[in-house]
Amino acid sequence: MQTPTWKSICAMLCLLLLLPALFPVKAAAETVPAKVVRVGSFEDTFNYVNEKGVRKGYGYELLQTLSGYTGWQLEYVTCDWSDCFEKLKNGEIDIMGDISYTEDRTEEMLFSDEPMGEEKDYLYADLSREDITASDFKTLNGKKIGVLMGTEPEVMLTEWEEKYDLKTQHVNISNNEDAKQKLANHEIDCFVSMEESFWTELGISTITRVGSSDIYYAINKDRADIKEELDNAMRALEDADPFYTADLYKRYFSMDYTPILTGEEKAWLKKHGAIRMGFLTGDSGVSVYDPSTGELTGTITDYIRFAKDCLGNQELEFQMVGYDSQKAELDALKSGEIDMVFHFDQSPNLAEEYRVACTNTTWTSNMMAVTNKEHFNETQANRVAVPQNKISLTRYLAVYYPQWEIVDCAAQEDAARLVKDGQADCFVTGVSSQETYSKKYDFYSVPLPNPAKSCFAVNSGNGILLSIPNKTIKAMPANMLTASLAMYKSAARKVTLSEFIRDNFFMVLLVSSIFVAVILLAILKLLRKARKAEAAARKAANDTQELNAKLQIAAENAESANRAKSTFLFNMSHDIRTPMNAIIGYADLASRHSDDPAKLKKYMENIQVCGQNLLMLLNNVLDLARIENDKTEMEYSVSDVEKDFRNCIAMFRNQADSKGQTLTVTTQLPYPYIYADIPHLTEVCTNLVSNAVKYTGNGGTIRCGVTQKPSEKEGWCDTVVTVADNGIGMSQEFQKHIFEPFERERTSTVSKVEGSGIGMGIVKKLVGLMGGTVEVESKIGVGSTFTVTIPCRIASEEEAQAKREIDPSDQKCLCGTRILLTEDNDLNAEIATELLQEEGCTVDRAKDGVECVDMLEKAANGTYQLILMDVQMPVMNGYDATKKIRKMDDPQKANIPIVAMTANAFSEDKQVALDAGMNDHIAKPINMSVLVPTLRKYL
Repeated sequence: MQTPTWKSICAMLCLLLLLPALFPVKAAAETVPAKVVRVGSFEDTFNYVNEKGVRKGYGYELLQTLSGYTGWQLEYVTCDWSDCFEKLKNGEIDIMGDISYTEDRTEEMLFSDEPMGEEKDYLYADLSREDITASDFKTLNGKKIGVLMGTEPEVMLTEWEEKYDLKTQHVNISNNEDAKQKLANHEIDCFVSMEESFWTELGISTITRVGSSDIYYAINKDRADIKEELDNAMRALEDADPFYTADLYKRYFSMDYTPILTGEEKAWLKKHGAIRMGFLTGDSGVSVYDPSTGELTGTITDYIRFAKDCLGNQELEFQMVGYDSQKAELDALKSGEIDMVFHFDQSPNLAEEYRVACTNTTWTSNMMAVTNKEHFNETQANRVAVPQNKISLTRYLAVYYPQWEIVDCAAQEDAARLVKDGQADCFVTGVSSQETYSKKYDFYSVPLPNPAKSCFAVNSGNGILLSIPNKTIKAMPANMLTASLAMYKSAARKVTLSEFIRDNFFMVLLVSSIFVAVILLAILKLLRKARKAEAAARKAANDTQELNAKLQIAAENAESANRAKSTFLFNMSHDIRTPMNAIIGYADLASRHSDDPAKLKKYMENIQVCGQNLLMLLNNVLDLARIENDKTEMEYSVSDVEKDFRNCIAMFRNQADSKGQTLTVTTQLPYPYIYADIPHLTEVCTNLVSNAVKYTGNGGTIRCGVTQKPSEKEGWCDTVVTVADNGIGMSQEFQKHIFEPFERERTSTVSKVEGSGIGMGIVKKLVGLMGGTVEVESKIGVGSTFTVTIPCRIASEEEAQAKREIDPSDQKCLCGTRILLTEDNDLNAEIATELLQEEGCTVDRAKDGVECVDMLEKAANGTYQLILMDVQMPVMNGYDATKKIRKMDDPQKANIPIVAMTANAFSEDKQVALDAGMNDHIAKPINMSVLVPTLRKYL
């Protein structure tokens, strides 16, 4: 027998390696179906179904998150507490949550290695009673306490009572409703329950926590596979996000309640009378007192207005006492002349030094170092100029910048002069006032990372009084005083608030007039076109008698079109005058009520809404004109379908909420990334949803959905957008004409709903340009359903990945960014500057292209991080200025980001800007939700 050669062996090995390719294993290509896991679903505070039928709760959301690691398909089986136990034992369900671990239960079921959460039991009582106080547990002696007897909460209660040597009487309560009833009938004085915020709605508050216990997932005895996968998933989640369960618990069980005064606090107020509150008479934005008029302005007035009746069960009275210095104010507090100080730096060192107790934080203030140094390093041993009366600022610097040397001076202006003369490296001030010194002295402003925190202060040891302002802070909307301070600081920078309103009033009228003029010009152009068509038809009819009948029909059609457009002009006149009347009326009201911030805010919001309506009218008219003149260009890019669709719908949330409408969004997208003309598809959806909200009454329902179907064309799909409402509906006759421009249903006029009648015409034409179809089903009094189907190419995995890597939510702070704004119009420049300064930017202005180029050439490298460039300007326009900047010898200046900010808003205008060398394009009116992300992209 011959020994095989090495060549023979190699040939056999190659043949073996080729076999799998020749005979592939079919099973390997098949998708393994998801494992179905049946979950016992019983209602408690960890799992529940809300009034809309949506499943919610800590336990529900945690298990959904864990299923993302295990790949389970969860199937919920409804049962009550006892049923779930039986179903788990006999195998009808596989898993249930919120179960306490006991040794006897381990014989019948498996438990997760780690707890899924913690049950906390609290003692609740009506603390407005003067015979029960949270600060003295002895007041509970002899009281009747409701608890579910024979359970772990009663064991915890007993142990807690033994710890504090309390003697009480336990009364059995079966559930929350039983506890409410027994409390109302005085059968119990207090009770034990889990942490739930709804008790405070009944005026019931927590006294203390009596105990807590871990809860676990329980698994069917025969499903060790589920236990293993669950334990692995819980460990993976802990590694990926160690604080996930803590954050989830806080979201669902945070004690979010409306505080009320206890009996003890009410007794103190009754005996003491009004709370004497000290304030500084010249604290800009915080508290400013005018002795000539006796008027007090600033954040303090907003707090007093809110705090006096925010605690529900008793109004608070305040007696205001003003002081010229913080030292005099603190001396008055120490001597008992006043009860509390309104504005105090929240520093434990300062509190210790002055023997005061600090409340919770009332507001925070971002701090800026103002310097003449182009490159300022906060970590170095800098010399900082500090006015002698700034006690809190001195303490702030001692805590955060101990290496800095303090140079004393008399006032803030002296601090600025010391920096200018080189005797100090910087001085520190708030964001709102740094701009003044930056412009006046050509200083640089550097944001400091540590904000200053403010609070109220009372004498140390006065716990009852300390609790009262803390409760008003708790009841206050988040950041209320921070926002109030920003408003008053901003107002202080103007000559008067009335002048500011008047400036905005004329700006609004000017912009509105421009809108109206452009709309009317577009309408006149359309009417002229119609009249020319009518004249041509009449001339043709007179040329020959043989075609008289046909020409007569053509003339009638042209005349009909002319009448439709004339009707449209009248409708537009009405629809323009309606928001214009509101704008002028609200602006007049704003000037009359400039001293009322609440009314002022409401009027300005209404003016903004009306302005947006006018802008939408303008866009629709111009879009229709561009479509009819074949000027519309399609621009396809990769779309994250669900995100783009939800962003479009989100624009109408506030409008729907104001009418009490339910606006729902559903998606079913096998291909999440497709190629689409995002701006035009958004315009189609905007018109459909806008009409649905407009023509649906108060309390109505609007359902918006986007799905996808496979296409016969390989690599393509049909994207289907559906907008359905239960509004006023349309007649069958009108449905034949709904997509014709300028057509309006009679019922829309009867129902007093304004509309120009061109939105649906735009929808039809845009959908046609995208190769799609639009259909409508409607019935009067029942509602309407619009269905748009667009063929779309499916994005490849590489294209989808590139789209995912773009992070539009980058929240890089704009604080300290220095921008060169090139704008010839004073009103536009003022608006842009104010908006950018609100974002923390420093803004320098050039009035034309020549001045812009000159300022950039003279500035040191790095002075400006970005240029906002208008296009149409005298002397030198924005395009020429950009081209000149791009040719500069200094490469850093030549490559500075330049963003066009112009009223030239069409796609071809954007292309012209890019061709001139600009990096991006922003259309006016300025939309900060578009401008800010664009700036972040280049910073």
